[in-house]
This record gives sequence, C-alpha cells and structure tokens, in this order.
Amino acid sequence: MPPPVGSTQSPGDSPVTTTTHKAGTAGHAELGHVIFITAAAAMGGFLFGYDSSVINGAVEGIRGKYDIGSAALAQVVAIALIGCAIGAATAGRIADRIGRIRVMRIAAALFTVSAIGSALPFALWDLAVWRIIGGFAIGMASVIGPAYIAEVAPAAYRGRLGSFQQAAIVIGIAVSQLVNWGILQAAGGDQRGHVLGVEAWQLMLGVMVVPAVLYGVLSFAIPESPRFLISAGRLTDAKEVLRDVEGEGVDADARVAEIRSHLSSEHRSTFKDLLGGRFGFAPIVWIGIGLSVFQQLVGINVIFYYSATLWQSVGIDPSSSFLYSFTTSIINIIGTVIAMVFVDRIGRRPLALIGSAGMAISLGLVAWAFSHKTGSGGHITLPGAEGAVALVGAHAFVLFFALSWGVVVWVFLGEMFPNRIRAAALGVAASAQWIANWVITASFPSLSDWNLSLTYVIYTAFALLSIPFVLKFVPETKGKTLEEMG
Repeated sequence: MPPPVGSTQSPGDSPVTTTTHKAGTAGHAELGHVIFITAAAAMGGFLFGYDSSVINGAVEGIRGKYDIGSAALAQVVAIALIGCAIGAATAGRIADRIGRIRVMRIAAALFTVSAIGSALPFALWDLAVWRIIGGFAIGMASVIGPAYIAEVAPAAYRGRLGSFQQAAIVIGIAVSQLVNWGILQAAGGDQRGHVLGVEAWQLMLGVMVVPAVLYGVLSFAIPESPRFLISAGRLTDAKEVLRDVEGEGVDADARVAEIRSHLSSEHRSTFKDLLGGRFGFAPIVWIGIGLSVFQQLVGINVIFYYSATLWQSVGIDPSSSFLYSFTTSIINIIGTVIAMVFVDRIGRRPLALIGSAGMAISLGLVAWAFSHKTGSGGHITLPGAEGAVALVGAHAFVLFFALSWGVVVWVFLGEMFPNRIRAAALGVAASAQWIANWVITASFPSLSDWNLSLTYVIYTAFALLSIPFVLKFVPETKGKTLEEMG
C-alpha cells in the first residue's frame, strides 16, 4: 500500500500543507483530547486499508458469480485505483474550500455507498462503478487524514500522532482479512456460500458499512482544523481549538498571527516548477518518481489484493488461504512498527537497502517454490517442502517491505524535495505510485496464468534493481531540516 507516515504529506496532498511552530507542551487533559481527535481522523486510514484489502477475500467469489476470466477480473479489482487517483488529486483543493471535516464526511458517505453497492450489485459493470466510488473515498482519506492530524497536533507530539494514520491503515488491512476469514467459516468455506441471505463474498464487501458509518459519526465529534478556520476568517473559533489542543497556557493570539503569516507567505507550487534537466523533470523529481514506482513494482499489492487466490492457485484450501492472508496482515503491522522505531535511528537509506535485500531474497525463494507446483486446473499442488518455503518467503517479503519501503518512501517524499516544489513534486510522485499500483494489480491474474514462478522472478528483479537505485541516486534526509533540502 501507499500510505503516508508521520507528519509527511500524502498522495495528492499538494493544496494542504502544514505549519511548523514552537508551542508549549499540551497537558494531560489536552493530550488525551488530541489523541481522541487523532484517532477519530485516523478512522479514514483504517477505511483506506480495509477497503483496499477487503477485495482479496471476494476475488474468487466474483470470478465464479460472473464467470469471468483473469483479465476481466483484474480490471474489477484494479479499477478502484482510478478512483483513488482522482480522489487523492482533488481532496486537498476541496478541503481548502469547504474544510477538512466536511471532506471526511464526504469520504465516509462514499465509503458507505460503495460498501452497500458492492454488496448488492446488479451486474459486473455496476460492481465496477461501486469499486470506483470506493476508490474516490480511499484517495480522499489518504490525503485528509494526515493533513488534518498534522494541523491539529501540538508540535511536540506531531510525529507520534501522525503515525496513527499509518497504524490505522495496516490495522484496517488486518481486520479486513480477519473478517473475511470469519465470514468464510460461517459460509462453510465457500466464497459463494450463503450468509445472512447473500453470498459470502457480498457480505465481505458489505461489512465495511459499519466502520464507514462510525467514521462519519466521529467526524461530528472533532473540531475543524485551526489552519482552515484562520484561512476562512473564523479567528475566534481557531483560538478556541488551539486552546483545546495545546492547553490554556498557549498564546492563542500569537499562534493565530503565526499561522496567518505562514498562509500569506506560502508559495503554491505548480507543475511548471518541476521542469528542468535533460528528461523533462528536475533530477530530484525523477528520484521521487523512481522511489514510488519501485515501491509498487516489487508486487506488494499482489499480497494485499490477491493472496487468497494466490494460495488457492497452488493447492491450498480456501479456509487456510484466508488465514494466511490474515497472518501476512499481522506481519505487515509488526514490520510497520519496526520501521517507525528505526527510521529516525538508523536512517532512511540503510532501512531501504535492508528492505530491498530482504525482499529480493524472499521473492526469489517464492519464485523457486512456485516453480515446483504440479497438476493443472483445479488440481494444482505444491510439494510439502516447497509449500513451506513459499509461505515463509511470502511472509518474509511482507515483513521486509513493511519495515522499509512501506514506510521510508513516504518519509523520503515528504522530506527530499525543496520547499518551493515540495507540494507539486509530491503530487507527481504519488500519481506515479497509483499508476504503478494499477499496472501490478491489473497484470497479475494474467501473468500468474501464464507463469506464476516467472511472475515472481520479475518482482525479484525489481527488488534487486532498487538497491543500485538507492545507492546511486537517493539522498539521505535523516537529521536535515526541510530548509536544508534546497
């Protein structure tokens, strides 16, 4: 997945920037209030992860229901990414016009509508439409959550509170797989078995309505961002929010003046600012694009979108395949926590290189294991030893990705660009990431039908190529201020 981390910006977050300031440390009461606000806003991240991954459990049910081949199935799965790109590209500008909280409510409504529509489709075409609508919501959530948290959190706690969004995303992925597994058990291990009057795969997609409604309800319990309130001329409201989150001891008048000064002096970067060099963009922009593309071309979203199908394709029964999808999600959470602990200790580049090496070895083992599958059609199996290697390798791949590229890419993108182009460059890099995500997601079913082992060889090659790319082109940003980046 391509989520933001800490206080960095997120996909398409060009219009919504954050201020840095010196402020007093919030007291225990204020901090508890801020944690509640942050957790409520991070529900968008939970839904981001949940909606992105829940399709994993429904893939084979959709294939059977509509009797479609791998190419058509891939489009239904991948089409949500079109909505993601549009939602991410537009959410920031909408938030600047109507406020962060209203954008959260719009996203919650879209998540709800998408969940209901996806659970009760009339045909394949309208299932695809509901998937696109869910994608809009994912894109909006990927922008508004971290932007709002960064604007509300006291400076002393911004990094830790910003990590709520990342944690919520990986927890959402894990919960979606656990819920899918539970529904499958209730359906007797059949994705097309009936539960509560609908097929299991339909219920899997429909359950998301619960957290979607909760997200909408919570949006009425949290305040608007003081930055937006100031931009809208609502200074009294902004001062009240600042006192709530930073404590009564804060000089609200001075803070409002500081934020107004930042707003008036900001340069809103444009696409034209990114041009330069021999290949259109400035070199640093190409490096950002390269980081985004490599993050996706190692095939991580194959695990999150297709793992249940993947394990079934090599002879593992559906119930076990769903359980393995859940365990990889738990590994994803563990790896993310490791990255959060070490990204500021050992640096971004070392963590990326460790991850690249680990992913290359893990993917290579998976490719080797899949080369030993036997049988055809619905009677494919992996020998015992190779099956164990495939499972261990896939889990290790997720771990190495999560503790490195899953986190450090967004840290890099938030830090490496000069101030004058940061917002626009981040938008371009994020767009490249969504496109690469779509390429992998749309191509995997057909590639796996062609040759599953060679498909993983391709992913292994990209993991290996990412090593010289980092060594030669990617600058270390640890310990540098944003101003030092140019």
